[in-house]
Amino acid sequence: MLMSTCQHKVSFLVAEKSWNRRVIGDFAWAMGAVPVSRSQDSATEGKGTLTITLLPGDSPAAGASSAKVAVQGCHDATIGDKIRLKIDPSITIKLTSEGEGRKVGEVAKEHLDKSLKGGKYDILKRVDQSQVYAKVLSKLEKGGCIGIFPEGGSHDRTDLLPLKVGVALIAYAALEKRGLNIPIIPVGLNYFSSHRFRGRCVVEFGAAINIDEATLPEYRAGGDRKKAVCSGLLKDIQDGMRSVIVTAPDYDVLKHIHTARRLWKRTAGAQEKQDLNRRFALGLQKLLMKFDQKPPKKLEVFMNELKVYQKTLDELGIKDYQVPTLASEGAGEETTNVQRMMRSASMTLESEEAEEILEDIKVPYRIAHLLFTIFVAAIPSIFLNLPIGLLSNLYAEKKRKKALAASKVKIRGMDVLLSEKVMFCIVMVPALWLFYLFLLLFLTNLDYEATLLFFVSMPIAAYAGIMVTESGMVDYKDIKPWLMKLHPATRKRLRQLPKTRMALVQKLREFVGEFGPQLGEIYYEQEVDWKKVQGEASSDLSPPPSPNLGGQKEKKKNI
Repeated sequence: MLMSTCQHKVSFLVAEKSWNRRVIGDFAWAMGAVPVSRSQDSATEGKGTLTITLLPGDSPAAGASSAKVAVQGCHDATIGDKIRLKIDPSITIKLTSEGEGRKVGEVAKEHLDKSLKGGKYDILKRVDQSQVYAKVLSKLEKGGCIGIFPEGGSHDRTDLLPLKVGVALIAYAALEKRGLNIPIIPVGLNYFSSHRFRGRCVVEFGAAINIDEATLPEYRAGGDRKKAVCSGLLKDIQDGMRSVIVTAPDYDVLKHIHTARRLWKRTAGAQEKQDLNRRFALGLQKLLMKFDQKPPKKLEVFMNELKVYQKTLDELGIKDYQVPTLASEGAGEETTNVQRMMRSASMTLESEEAEEILEDIKVPYRIAHLLFTIFVAAIPSIFLNLPIGLLSNLYAEKKRKKALAASKVKIRGMDVLLSEKVMFCIVMVPALWLFYLFLLLFLTNLDYEATLLFFVSMPIAAYAGIMVTESGMVDYKDIKPWLMKLHPATRKRLRQLPKTRMALVQKLREFVGEFGPQLGEIYYEQEVDWKKVQGEASSDLSPPPSPNLGGQKEKKKNI
């Protein structure tokens, strides 16, 4: 995805575990990737039970990113290894020294608020990455680009994992040893239905991040001073990465954000959707910070109503964009108001009635078009696409369960589904075509010219089958609400949905109108400096500016 949108050839750092796999490893080699050994790929279960205590009189200094703790009970770990707690795999402790019957380690400062009681653990052995750094620096010196996933692996969480320090060490090493102040470009890959074929993705490039060369002496000094400047660079990179993605505490909140965006604006391009999602996500984060993580009662009630509305849509199997089309028959004047609200205020009653007639005409047209697509796509889909589709789903699901069982950070393992499907298809699609070629050659009386024509036509027929089937699925989704109206059990719920949606839209606009001015830039500005806004939100440095104080001219809102 990145290679098709970036203007440069990018050499990615890939896990050695993936490098050794067929297909994906072959493609990585062809793209000039650099294999990296990861300690989590060879993690071993520790023997015994840990006891962790904060060293007396060694509270973390202000601005420090880590704190020292005493670790007892990990006799099978050595200095330089990392300890990963089973109770919370996001907590790792790097062992730095040993003495007095205990080991001393460093833990991220934010984990001190958690219950560091110890318990069962895994050992992540220290990996020597000097050769990897040498290869990376050589590529950078020659003007190449390096792609790094600083979280250390893929996952399906709704927020970033703690970044690995490797990206900061590479950047400082390039400045120290080669005199290169390498720009670091954060890139966000924002997927819509990422686990499905032909899902959409918005690729967003953030502002370049450069090392402050005045910090190089601190890096050279080593010890805590080196860690401090590396942590500062990681903080800038983390803010830059959050500025090009949409983050949320969990899946439920992220789903509410997407629902609110659809209520705010029904139709929008992919880039505009991304912008609105980010405004709602950052706005929610700022509000929670303002109210000390205790949402106001109005927000809590609205979120619960959103949840009920989305649950109803899920149960009925329809999408939010289809709800306004239900506002036609049997809903009376209130439903007509829903339609009018979705249209321009200047639209006349006659044009509304004309549009309703057109909506009614669309239904038989959709049915006819659906039947036509089924007829056209039947043969290529059944013989070329359906076998591969079914087998790839089974294969990917098996790989998902395996990856989920082996990972400590994945939630459902959805991040591996499409990758596994693509790799399966790369191998099996040509294999299926060759199988059909074999059948045509040895089990039919076709001459070689006709057989060759059939074989060459298979890729074209398969692609045409995909496109036509996709068009048919759009028709089916559009007529599904109309078909559901025929069922008495769902008819009443379907009639109620437009009124529910109208009420939610009104509440959302009232809520944004009340709290939006407190959010400052993300409410008023058309072009937002997301890196700056994200940095302010994550650091909680100051409350957002209040508009219209002291006769200040009112700004135009853009959310």
